[in-house]
Amino acid sequence: MHRFDQNGQMASVVGIVRVTVAPITRTRLFRFIAPRAMPKIERWINSISRGRVQLSGLLVHSLVLYSTGAHTGVQRQTELMYTPDGRGRAIVAGTSFAREHHPAWTYNLLAHPDAVISVRGRRMAVRATAIGDEYREEAWRRIQRQWPGYRAYERESGRTVRLFLLQPVRVPGSGLES
Repeated sequence: MHRFDQNGQMASVVGIVRVTVAPITRTRLFRFIAPRAMPKIERWINSISRGRVQLSGLLVHSLVLYSTGAHTGVQRQTELMYTPDGRGRAIVAGTSFAREHHPAWTYNLLAHPDAVISVRGRRMAVRATAIGDEYREEAWRRIQRQWPGYRAYERESGRTVRLFLLQPVRVPGSGLES
């Protein structure tokens, strides 16, 4: 995700920024503004960079999820933070900035688990699997290592946040990488 010098300078800078910015992301003001402003800003940056840059990607692993609408069947685009699981897969969490309702993209993945993601402009087909109780704590530990305090969104929302594992799949003849 980031380049490092021999002394790990980028890792130190990103770590300091994460520890500084993470508490701000848990404030009521941020939770009010971010769901309204960030998707617009992300889409604008995504369009001018042709999918190679995401605002959130400056601090965390980020992807664009292309899912099929649960009720409409229309393709939807959502910018998300993800956490690598160490096995070539991505973990995504439906925190929705601690709002009380699950985000629409989680309903989409439950109804249509086959989706496409774009990471730094590289598109690939994935299959989403809801993470069950037996792996939730491990998934949250990985997410928390990447973004300290992220699980607070679950506590503050009053609901169990849906977690998904995105597994790359090969789709013959699609031109998508796996």
